[in-house]
Amino acid sequence: MKLLFDMSPADRAAYDAMAGKDEKIMYCLPFDCALEKRVDGRMVFTNRYIYKILGGEVEARWELSKMSDFSIEVLYGCCAFFAKVDGVSVRLCRFISGRNQSRYATIVAACEALARGETDKVIENNEPERYCQKCGRPFVMHTHICPFCQSKKEVYKTLWGMTKGLRLMMLFPLLTAALGMCIQFIVPVLQKSLINDYILYKGERAENWFTGFVLVVVAIVSFDVITKLLGILQGRVAAISGNRFTRFLRTLLFEKIQMLSMSSVQKKSTGDLMGRINNDVSVVQNFITTLLPQYFSYVISFILGLVLVLSMDASMGTYMSAFIFLPLPIVVFCILRFRHMMSRMNIKAWNKGQRTNRTLQDVLSGIRVVKSYGREESAVAEFRACTDAQARQNEKNGKLFDTVFPLLGFVMRSGSYLIMWFGNVMLFNGTLDVGTLNQFNTYTSIIYNPLMQITQIPRNISAFLTSFGKIMEILEEEPEVADIAKPEHFKFKGDIRVKHVTFGYESANPVLKDVSVDINAGEMIGIVGHSGCGKSTLINLIMRMYDPTEGSIEIDGVNVKDISQQTLRSQMGVVLQETHLFSGSIRDNIKYALPYATDDQVIAAARAANAHDFIMRLPEGYNTIVGERGYSLSGGERQRIAIARALIHNPPILILDEATAALDTETEKLIQDAIDKLTDNRTTFAIAHRLSTLRNADKILVIDHGRVAEFGTHKELLDQRGIYYKLVMAQTRAALEKG
Repeated sequence: MKLLFDMSPADRAAYDAMAGKDEKIMYCLPFDCALEKRVDGRMVFTNRYIYKILGGEVEARWELSKMSDFSIEVLYGCCAFFAKVDGVSVRLCRFISGRNQSRYATIVAACEALARGETDKVIENNEPERYCQKCGRPFVMHTHICPFCQSKKEVYKTLWGMTKGLRLMMLFPLLTAALGMCIQFIVPVLQKSLINDYILYKGERAENWFTGFVLVVVAIVSFDVITKLLGILQGRVAAISGNRFTRFLRTLLFEKIQMLSMSSVQKKSTGDLMGRINNDVSVVQNFITTLLPQYFSYVISFILGLVLVLSMDASMGTYMSAFIFLPLPIVVFCILRFRHMMSRMNIKAWNKGQRTNRTLQDVLSGIRVVKSYGREESAVAEFRACTDAQARQNEKNGKLFDTVFPLLGFVMRSGSYLIMWFGNVMLFNGTLDVGTLNQFNTYTSIIYNPLMQITQIPRNISAFLTSFGKIMEILEEEPEVADIAKPEHFKFKGDIRVKHVTFGYESANPVLKDVSVDINAGEMIGIVGHSGCGKSTLINLIMRMYDPTEGSIEIDGVNVKDISQQTLRSQMGVVLQETHLFSGSIRDNIKYALPYATDDQVIAAARAANAHDFIMRLPEGYNTIVGERGYSLSGGERQRIAIARALIHNPPILILDEATAALDTETEKLIQDAIDKLTDNRTTFAIAHRLSTLRNADKILVIDHGRVAEFGTHKELLDQRGIYYKLVMAQTRAALEKG
């Protein structure tokens, strides 16, 4: 992130007037809150002082050598930057929390270094910018896309790049549309000949009059048939190319979602992601395969029709063209003024539709909880509220669009009334024949067709840009965790080194702080601590679901960032605290970690997890369908299947996150015995609140407030009489009182 902002000329002059010659600007950040109002000030950090500049005046200056304990605090609606000056806490400035909190979190460390006299050390913030430098609005998460400043040219360029391999097939409808337009302009010429030379012909009819009449009629019918056949061919090719493009785009979108970091996926709802894959892709496909050929044919017909009208009769064509274009400036002006409102309304409709999808997905996936608490009526009311809001927005959009665009269409069509009047005046005066007037009217009708669509094109393009923009938000999102160009692939032994790791889901609020621990291959490490202390976060970092903010994690001496993610996670067996089973059979769920496992391997893993007996009591045994998320099974049964799924993989590193939490005491003992056997020659991490499950752990890691508080064997930690000792004593007393 940027840590050296520019100053206005007035602010710069104020700084120059007070700063010494030996001062050097190290950092400059904005602050935007003062006296309950928004301002545009600057905090300037030099090698000696901190300046607070607002409105071309230096409001305050503090000497860094007299300052300490720099910090930021989240207040109501904003954040504040604090420091102690001569031992007294002082609020230096306030700023809007989201936009600059990460910058000031970095400045805290920078100021600490400057206060110690380390002026040659420049601290950087490598986080990407989250806000558009042009308009100040937030970027789409993990991208540099600003929905308000995004170039439409870049959107179409990106779309063109996606059609590679399908371009010839997708261009074919454009060619057939252009050919169909050309045929439409031939038919009026034949109709003119039919009227003037055959139907209204007043002279003596030639011998071949009937033959010529039949030929003209047959030609008109033939061209109509050809037009219909071209339309059928265009539709069939468009269906093939459109469905192939849809398949490609949906697959690409799904693949990208799989590659995204956990933090990215967790901040998006399942309903939102499903809406982008299904609904938004369909909107884009309809635009490419249906609307785009139509717009291309409109352009061809308009240009060709205008040329033919002018070439028929210069004077009359000039009048006709003038009548056609007379209302056009009014319509274009109204559309341009209406464009931004239309875009906002489409985005509102999209957001309300996604809210409905999210609510539906949440209720259906949590239907068991809904029914357990008797919240069916509340769920119906919530869904009704979402659908009502969506319907109201769609109704509002429909009323506005279906009022404005028909009115604009009427204005656009008003030129045709002038053409009709002018043509009939010329017909009555004898300066124009019926056939020529019919040809003029037909051409002007063809010209008017694309002009009438001017009122609908912005609406369709706005809907397309909204949906395609939502797709590109996913496709252009940069994963926080990504493989290097040439990652390493090797078989793990199981030595793990955690070196001075600091990590926070938000950089300004670290969860783990300077954690260091060495684990040898084959050791079982128990991880304990109060809820929220960072136990699961440490496991997630070892699995590289996230990357440390500072420090490193090594497996067999290799930084996990240099190891392929597929190699890393394929050699780890995981039983998470929240058990998830897929809605297939029990056999399929156990084989998920090893798809080509034999039935003997499946049964062996189930026996090791003490799951075989209850599986065989089910009506269909291993072929029993577990239902969505495995809700047809009890919590203990689901957890045992999850353990079997981890064990069949036979990984060198095993992770158990409260693996026995949902089991009764008897089943827990059986599974614990199985786990004790399976941890031989395997590096194992076991997170547990029930400390009795860690009795056979080689070492126990105690984490307290994100730091390593204690690390040693069970006996060593008891002898220390520290945090671990207090936890053991508390659980022992609770067990005795319960007994």
